[in-house]
Amino acid sequence: MSDHDPDCIFCKIVEGKIPSSKVHEDDEILAFHDIHPWAPVHFLMVPKKHMASLAQVGPEHTAMLGRMMALAPKLAFQEGCRPYPQGGFRVVINTGDDGGQEVHHLHVHVFGGPRPWTKG
Repeated sequence: MSDHDPDCIFCKIVEGKIPSSKVHEDDEILAFHDIHPWAPVHFLMVPKKHMASLAQVGPEHTAMLGRMMALAPKLAFQEGCRPYPQGGFRVVINTGDDGGQEVHHLHVHVFGGPRPWTKG
């Protein structure tokens, strides 16, 4: 696994070669708004190091994935999701072609806001 894939759109976003509407950035994770949102709140969280999918995750990625999951609620509420239990959000990781993954760089979708959503 390489730290970067020069043909990956998310690697290009991480590098700043493609602009994004950032929600959060730290040394390991970048979160940004989806350009085709399915819900009133829809952003993606990606590891800055290229990893094709959740299928490539190993024990060495536990801390990074844990940080992403712990960050999801904070960012969801920051971006406009209503508090639990009446509000809330959905976290989705599509993996592989059969799982609906379109960009082969691990990414976490966070959806929220009043339902019904147009998709998802």
